[in-house]
Amino acid sequence: MSTHPLAPLVELPGVVDAAERAGDAVAAVHRHRANLRGWPSTAMEASWRGGRASAAIDGGSVELRRDGDYDDPVLAGAMRVAQALDGDSLEQLVGVYRRAPAQALARLHVLAAADLVGDPDELGRPRPGAEVSARLDMLGQVITARPAVPAAVVAAVVHGELLALSPFGQANGIVARGASRLACVATGLDPHNLGVPEVAWLRRAADYRRAVARFGEGTPAGVGEWILLCCSAFEAGAAEAASIADAASPR
Repeated sequence: MSTHPLAPLVELPGVVDAAERAGDAVAAVHRHRANLRGWPSTAMEASWRGGRASAAIDGGSVELRRDGDYDDPVLAGAMRVAQALDGDSLEQLVGVYRRAPAQALARLHVLAAADLVGDPDELGRPRPGAEVSARLDMLGQVITARPAVPAAVVAAVVHGELLALSPFGQANGIVARGASRLACVATGLDPHNLGVPEVAWLRRAADYRRAVARFGEGTPAGVGEWILLCCSAFEAGAAEAASIADAASPR
C-alpha cells in the first residue's frame, strides 16, 4: 500500500487541527441557506472578489471598468482566471486538473499571462530546466494521489510549491492562487468554490510573502508555517463567503 507523498506533513505541529478548523468553516458556509440552492450566484461573486484580491497581491489594480475590460494586465489576467473558475468552465477545468495537472496549470498560465508575455509561444510553457520539470512532475503526483491527507494540506502545498518554484516566466502568483482554488474544489474542501481566501492573503501580504519564502526553504518548520497560514486563510475566506451569502439572503 503506497503512502501519500504529503503524509509526513500531517505530523507537523498544529497542522491537523488547523486543517480541521478550515474544513469545518468551509463546510458550514456551504450549509448557509443562501448556498443550498443559490450557490451559483454566490460562487460567482466569490470568484470575482478572489480575482481582484489576487491581482492586488501582485501589485495589480482592482478597478473594474463598466465595459468589462481592464486597463491593468495583471488584473485582466486574474479576472480571466476568475471566469475560468466559475460555472461550467470550472467543472471542465477541475476534470483536467484531476487527470492531467500539467495541462490545467498551463491553461491557468495562458489566461493569467496573456497580456504580460511578449512571445505567445511562452504562454503555458514552464521555464526550461531539470529542476522545474522534476518538481512539476512531483507536484502532479501530489495532485493525482489518492486522498489520504486533509484537503487543506493538499491545497496549501499546491499553492506554496507553485509560488516557491515560479515555473513560468510571468504571473506565477495568479496561477498559484488559481491552482489553490482548483485544489480546494477537486479535493472536496470547497466543492462549490465559495471561499475567498485571497482576501486574507492580501490583508496579511507581508506574512504571506515571508511564509512562502520559508516554505521554499523546505524545512519542516517553514512548511508547517505556510500550511498554518493557508488554513487560517481558508477559515477567513469562509467568513468572507458567509458575508456574501448573508447579502444574498432574502430580507
